[in-house]
Amino acid sequence: MAGAHPYGADGGHGADGDRGGGPLGEDERRELAELRGRLRTGRRWRSALSAVFITLAALLAPLAAVAVWVSDEMANTDRYVRTVAPLASQPDVQAAVTDEVTRAIMARIDIDALLSQVAPSQRPEVKKALGALGGPVTSGLRDFVHGQVASFVASDRFAALWKQLNRQAHTAFIGALTGDTGTAVRVNGDTVVLDLAPIVAEVRKHLVDRGLTVAGRIPDVHAQYTLVKSENVKRVRTGFRVLQLMGDWLPVVTVVLAGGGVLLARRRRRALVAASLAIAAGVAVLGIALAVFRIVYLENLPARTDERAAGAVYDQLIHFLRVTVRMVVVLGIVVALGAWLSGPGRWAVRLREGWESGIAAVREAVGVHSTGPVGPWVHRYRYAVRWFVVLVAAVVLLLWSFPTGMVIFWIAFATVGALAVVEFLDDRRSRPGSTGRTPPPAPAH
Repeated sequence: MAGAHPYGADGGHGADGDRGGGPLGEDERRELAELRGRLRTGRRWRSALSAVFITLAALLAPLAAVAVWVSDEMANTDRYVRTVAPLASQPDVQAAVTDEVTRAIMARIDIDALLSQVAPSQRPEVKKALGALGGPVTSGLRDFVHGQVASFVASDRFAALWKQLNRQAHTAFIGALTGDTGTAVRVNGDTVVLDLAPIVAEVRKHLVDRGLTVAGRIPDVHAQYTLVKSENVKRVRTGFRVLQLMGDWLPVVTVVLAGGGVLLARRRRRALVAASLAIAAGVAVLGIALAVFRIVYLENLPARTDERAAGAVYDQLIHFLRVTVRMVVVLGIVVALGAWLSGPGRWAVRLREGWESGIAAVREAVGVHSTGPVGPWVHRYRYAVRWFVVLVAAVVLLLWSFPTGMVIFWIAFATVGALAVVEFLDDRRSRPGSTGRTPPPAPAH
């Protein structure tokens, strides 16, 4: 047949041999469907695993904060003493200690016996000291002792003694919780007590110096203030040890889980925003729980306990934990905001355009049309320079010993300022009509 094409009338390979633009065969359609199904299944598994990792990170974040507090604050005697040292000058704590020491002294004074033992030559001096008190001798003496105790508690000597007593009490507390009996200074069984004897001795000396020489006959008073009862020590011992051991690596596990969740996600920027806000929310719940527990704690105090002083002690002890809560919440919000602003969302794009327009207006207002050889260099490496600024901010944050919420804020503020300087130095606006974007390639002819 003259003129017939050797491969068919259409010049191709025929219906059965067509592998180019013809319809797919049944086997090919099945194979393509299987590939698409596997791809969808893989994506679903990755998305599910990403959600699990981010959820675990959000749940572990408050526990990590508590673990760091236990390990770095409660288990470290020096840091604990530095934390509670300001309580020596706290008015409510001073009032509570004054009342407790006065009660301990007066409970062990037999006024009639002590006065009967006063030598005749000393009686005028004692009457002079007690004469201005008025009223019954017992009541007047109590007021006098209370005033002298308050004077001592307000002195620098009490502040030094407060540190010493709390150092001993903390050593005993840790010994009781960890089972290290060799470090227990004042532990009766599993009960940790704060011994007020040194304070009573100082007050006794102070009373003698003030003219009440009869106070020198006061016997040694070993009044004890119970910090932790036996059943409480046994109950918290295991949890304390676990949190102490987890203090170093639990925060790392939390960050690794959050990072893994972001990397597994299909939309990583959105996952980073979700992870940051989830961790911030989890730690914020811890902050709310601390406030609620404070109310419960104060309502269940033992009898005769000064509620205001107990509240001051509670606030001081968890101060570092509260600072950590604020720091993590602020950091989570800053990271989420930064990730959102760098995305393709409509409002994010508008904000970035407004940012660039504002910097351009500043340049125009100050009359800067060129930044010399620096401008083109910054424009060429602008993305690398921006990431370098962010990296420096991250390193500063990591190297900061105990960052607070305000530290995070000022680091973020300085980072935004540095990025504004980079935008200002970028010389793409110095060329008329330039938008800072690389023009599309010319069409090929």
